[in-house]
Amino acid sequence: MKVTLQEIRERTYKPVDAWWTVLLVDPLASRLVRLVAPYRWITPNVLTLIASIFGFGAAACFAVGDRWALVAGGILFHISFVVDCMDGKIARLNGTGTMFGQWLDFVLDRVRVFFIALALFGGQYAKTHDVAFLWLMAVAIFLDLFRYLNSAQMTKVRNSMKDQIAAFRVPTPVEAEPAAGMGEPADEMPEPAVTAPGNTSLKRRIGATLRRNRIRTHLISGIEYEMSVFIIAPITGLIFPVTIAAGAGLLAFEAFLIFKLYRTCQQFPGKLAAAQAAYDEQEPDRIPSAV
Repeated sequence: MKVTLQEIRERTYKPVDAWWTVLLVDPLASRLVRLVAPYRWITPNVLTLIASIFGFGAAACFAVGDRWALVAGGILFHISFVVDCMDGKIARLNGTGTMFGQWLDFVLDRVRVFFIALALFGGQYAKTHDVAFLWLMAVAIFLDLFRYLNSAQMTKVRNSMKDQIAAFRVPTPVEAEPAAGMGEPADEMPEPAVTAPGNTSLKRRIGATLRRNRIRTHLISGIEYEMSVFIIAPITGLIFPVTIAAGAGLLAFEAFLIFKLYRTCQQFPGKLAAAQAAYDEQEPDRIPSAV
């Protein structure tokens, strides 16, 4: 029995996601998921491999390097990304996700991007013999790897701080219930629920509007960077300016996230001490739990 699009949206969409995914991928991916979901042999790992095939097809087009080959490569890269987004949706919808599948998806994503960058910039170097394309290739690969490694490390640090503070909290009966949602992304800390009257800033209103439409406020992430470099740049033929602009935007947002993490780390000792003090005050009145 086929599921409805509404069921797919409710069960597979992330609470917030990249604007490229929300606007240009999810509408198509959800409809394709509806078509393939009944076929249980189409597992997330199968979709990951299909996405890689489309990705390497894009790389082959980029290596040719002429105008229409670049356009075809950009289209194939977008199809590859759509299929890559389908694997997670199928995993959540059918409950077929595995730890190995998560590893396979991450590794093949990084391998695919690496070879696509080699093909895109290497193809332009072969046609023009302009060494600047080789430098641009190195920068593009570095920024893609930096974004994902930095994101993983920031998530690790934030989770460590949360766990240490949570160790000194006594959950209420409501808080003790298991959460139904998927949680906040690493770079999307929740906004305060209540603000002072008349103190609602334009920034906060824009953020609330974006979140209502499932778009995260971190507008230039690794996804938008890759889409700019491997879709917009080759399709428009503006490989140099688009890649440089996308890289500058990514660095600016990463610097902002690093600054936010730095401020959070500065505040952490005080928050941890306050949590421990509150815990120590409640300790005499607490009934020891049975083991």
